[in-house]
Amino acid sequence: MGDAASGDQGFDAPLPQQAAVIVGQSVRASERGGLHGYDGGKKVGGIKRHLLVDTRGTILVACVSPASFGDRDGAVVLFSRAADAFPRLRHVRADQGYRGADFHAWAQEATGITVEVVQRRDGGFRSTWARAGTPPPAVPLFAVVPRRWVVERTFAWLGRCRRLSKDYEYLRVCSENAIYLTMAMLLVRRLSRSAC
Repeated sequence: MGDAASGDQGFDAPLPQQAAVIVGQSVRASERGGLHGYDGGKKVGGIKRHLLVDTRGTILVACVSPASFGDRDGAVVLFSRAADAFPRLRHVRADQGYRGADFHAWAQEATGITVEVVQRRDGGFRSTWARAGTPPPAVPLFAVVPRRWVVERTFAWLGRCRRLSKDYEYLRVCSENAIYLTMAMLLVRRLSRSAC
């Protein structure tokens, strides 16, 4: 067991909880075929990549679905996969696509994960209204959303890989494996740079 004088926590110390960020990205598909859909909100025909990343941007779990698949439906798949692989995962930050009391209740009950919907400072609107005679409040054109920028940076890292610029795969599993392979190559590259 641990010795309090030496600062050793021993095996009885609880492990820290883990946090993550979730988001989906619609990607255009090639003419190759496979399981594709149409995302009416983004006007993109193809697939949707759902990623669950840790607070540093490393991919924990990935899921590929048709673009017509909703964000919450993709999150159900991600949370189900992550519950077994990452038992310490307790808190997930998400964007507006993951709202809904039923979804939040399911996530808490089935997997023990609390979902925090992070909003932009302007509330998601580019403009706002004001009463007559009062000046309108200032709405920033660009603002970094707290902790959600981590997953956007991960999408930028994945975008450097030519294989992931569009969906060229016929099988969904091959698309997911391409995401994992790209992240593994990025991590190996970082390790080799730090070793030199």
